[in-house]
Amino acid sequence: MNSTFLYQANPNFPNRYISPEKLFNYLQTNFSDFISEIGRSFLGKPIYMMKVGRGETKILAWSQMHGNESTGTLGMLDLLEMCNRQPEMENQLFSDITLHFIFMLNPDGSAKWTRRNALDIDLNRDFLKRSSKEFQILRGIAESGNYDYALNLHDQRTIFTTDGTNPATLSFLAPSVNFEREVTHVRKQVMAIVSRIYSRLNRSLPNQIARYSDEFYPTSTGDNFTKMGLPTVLFEGGHFIDDYKRLQTRKFYTLALIECLQAITVLKGSISGWEEYATIPVNKETHCDVIYRNVTLNLDYECTLDIAVQFREEYVPAEDEISFVPIVIEVGDVGAKKGWQEIDCTGKKFISSRKFPKLDAPVDFTFE
Repeated sequence: MNSTFLYQANPNFPNRYISPEKLFNYLQTNFSDFISEIGRSFLGKPIYMMKVGRGETKILAWSQMHGNESTGTLGMLDLLEMCNRQPEMENQLFSDITLHFIFMLNPDGSAKWTRRNALDIDLNRDFLKRSSKEFQILRGIAESGNYDYALNLHDQRTIFTTDGTNPATLSFLAPSVNFEREVTHVRKQVMAIVSRIYSRLNRSLPNQIARYSDEFYPTSTGDNFTKMGLPTVLFEGGHFIDDYKRLQTRKFYTLALIECLQAITVLKGSISGWEEYATIPVNKETHCDVIYRNVTLNLDYECTLDIAVQFREEYVPAEDEISFVPIVIEVGDVGAKKGWQEIDCTGKKFISSRKFPKLDAPVDFTFE
């Protein structure tokens, strides 16, 4: 990325939660000449696509296919803010490419901060059945648009690391096209893109960039688009230490989007450098949010154990933001896992209305 371009977050969207109505109003107010309504969700919310650029290379991107994964939307909003404040950046990025960006493919799920749509359909597993209105819209555009690349923008949970210690703040994937995970020419095109993103961001985000597992999912979007011959890059925004609001994740996600667009401009379909993809560490599922170690329960026998906790994200309407509810996910020997926060309870008294923690329930205990 050109070092003179400075990252700038879009001040209109400071939170992880994005109200669909606020997003729609912002796009209509500021980009009415560049957006078009391409369809409606099951509950009748509009779905917008923006056109940016004038080049021959055509890219289709979409965000919030899963409603509770907003970093891709925020990344695009930040990119637009940067282009507005640094006009030379737009010329450099978009003179050779045309980007069609679908904001918030799943506005019904986004409104409630849920993964699935209003019919509880996972849009990312709807490629074959096409049961959802929202996925029908995406697939129709993808199949008729004669695109050279696609960007499938997601978030991932805090459980992933690159090496068992450092969080996987960003992960990428060149999706498989079959169960054998055959490395086809189309996959190599994606691998070349990801390799360039990795080589340019790894210096500023060392040991925090991974590649997602390339297990083949027969009903998923990226796998099938790639199988159809459309090189599809999967983005995953993950954890950054002490950053559950994902402000740092959002920053690096935006920079990765920029690097991706520049890589596409340079490569123009080439697979140059694709072999470097194999050097990127693979996501490891090693962590949970909190682990209470050496907890002694008040039972009629000696019982010492660990308690693992994962935060559940819930939308708080009054704050227009999400909250983090600690949920007990494991009790017993949790030695195989690490916690982003580890609390040693040796010598402390377990205080609760019950004698032992309840699995899959909110934390209702303290220590003294």
